[in-house]
Amino acid sequence: KTSSNRYLRLLAVSRLFLDNFKNIQSSWVTQGSYIGQLALLFGANDLGSTMMEENVVKAAGAQNRMNQEEMIRLIKDVDEIPAKRDTAYNILEIY
Repeated sequence: KTSSNRYLRLLAVSRLFLDNFKNIQSSWVTQGSYIGQLALLFGANDLGSTMMEENVVKAAGAQNRMNQEEMIRLIKDVDEIPAKRDTAYNILEIY
């Protein structure tokens, strides 16, 4: 498992060098909600989604879950604007 520190540093460097990628998603499912939230300060601009059922990560032993209200709070707590999007990154609703 990659340390949280290393994950966040890699994310920040990725944002700098991969400037042709408009969106970088935080991996809160594997890293936990706190590190997922911090990732928004290290270059990620997408917290991802609430997981209805995520079998691959669950099979690997991760137990992280988050509902919509919790996700909105995490995003607002770092002074970002939460929004619901579709898979093509079209904004459907701003909270």
